[in-house]
Amino acid sequence: MRVEHHLQLDPVACDGFGHCAELLPELIRLDEWGYPVVDDGPIPPELADLVAQAVRACPRKALLLRRRPVPRAGVESAGRRRPRR
Repeated sequence: MRVEHHLQLDPVACDGFGHCAELLPELIRLDEWGYPVVDDGPIPPELADLVAQAVRACPRKALLLRRRPVPRAGVESAGRRRPRR
């Protein structure tokens, strides 16, 4: 199974310093209160190093790098099977 990497924010841990948005404006913008809004899509391979740097630089460790499995085409969600006919 193929895996994609996604950036995730722990909003409880975040204090809104804004370092992440400065380091990674391609995937993170700040809302009107200065808190990050993270693009939920898969991380493009060309940004992988910048994402890792932003995760390490977060003073509150509120940015997380998550792996998500990508289901194969034509396969339904895990745990659910099609009825036999």
